[in-house]
Amino acid sequence: MDAKKQKRLEAAGWRVGSAKDFLGLSQEEVRLVEVRLGLADYIRDLRRQHHWTQAQVAGRIGSSQSRVAKIEAGDASVSLDLMFKAVFSLGASPGDVAGAISRIA
Repeated sequence: MDAKKQKRLEAAGWRVGSAKDFLGLSQEEVRLVEVRLGLADYIRDLRRQHHWTQAQVAGRIGSSQSRVAKIEAGDASVSLDLMFKAVFSLGASPGDVAGAISRIA
């Protein structure tokens, strides 16, 4: 959020903070959320590079299109196992995944 918008919100009585502050997350939980969201973005990018639909990815991993949509959204109801299954079904190697995760801020 830009500083001007933040000042305007604070002047109106809003409290501005991070998801960590709002949810009371530990540093470990913050990192897990960051990894999950980074992996979700990587999966979506790989799918688009292959020009595949969510339904096509779902068929490859034995799941549904709506589940792939949740994977790409980083939904907490999706297991990391299924996320890794999706990324590997898209042709990524463990090294590719490590590289994608290492780029997470």
